[in-house]
Amino acid sequence: MLQLQGIELALPNGNGGNNNGLSPVLRGIDLTLEEGKFYAITGPNGGGKTSLARLIMGIYRPTAGHIFWRGEEITGLSITERAQRGIGYAFQQPPRFKGLRVRDLLELAAREQPSDPNGSLLRRLCHSLRSVGLCPEDYLEREVDASLSGGEAKRLEVATLLLRKVQLVIYDEPESGVDLWSFDQLLRVILERHRRGGMTTAVITHHEQVLLQADEIILIAEGEVKARGPRAEMWPLITDRARCRWRRSCEEENDEAGCTR
Repeated sequence: MLQLQGIELALPNGNGGNNNGLSPVLRGIDLTLEEGKFYAITGPNGGGKTSLARLIMGIYRPTAGHIFWRGEEITGLSITERAQRGIGYAFQQPPRFKGLRVRDLLELAAREQPSDPNGSLLRRLCHSLRSVGLCPEDYLEREVDASLSGGEAKRLEVATLLLRKVQLVIYDEPESGVDLWSFDQLLRVILERHRRGGMTTAVITHHEQVLLQADEIILIAEGEVKARGPRAEMWPLITDRARCRWRRSCEEENDEAGCTR
């Protein structure tokens, strides 16, 4: 469904005198996502997970390499063109739009005329909000601005994706900035939407609940795909790495404090 070949990505580092002001972020990424699968993309912070997602969505353009969508090369296509082909992306920190109402944002996602004589559009908008735990009566006329909490903005963004006809959707750390109850509800919505069929789902996450739901887990670190495979094979590897990182961190703290192990 989606294929990345030889992807390299370098981004500005703020130092014009160092390597032309660019720092490597992704290196030699070869990755294929198959239709209908649920993927969990995990790894240490700063390893390149979000950069990879933004590159797939078209927010970033690769320094080298090619991206193919259902056999068509989309490396040079815009965000809008990729969205029109069925690719969706939920930001870790959703953008705000002062002056734009929740109703307006949802109508844009639904791609229908607001004046639908049958009233079906409004029912769809309300259903999408209720699915993510937001009351339509409280939210339809609110602005999508800083008055929304991080959790509200995250749930609203998922609601917009429920209204779109996406074939591949990437969620960037849906657990970030939301309380436990809200995350449990969001995860149920994400899983239910995926299980209805007709789409591929990729979730960037550190959360055990998501990792244990995945068909495949992809481990990204230092800008590279370090490992990937079925959940049963990858889970022991991930937990071993996590224990190792925790042990090293603990030992370093003890050394700095003058403690003996």
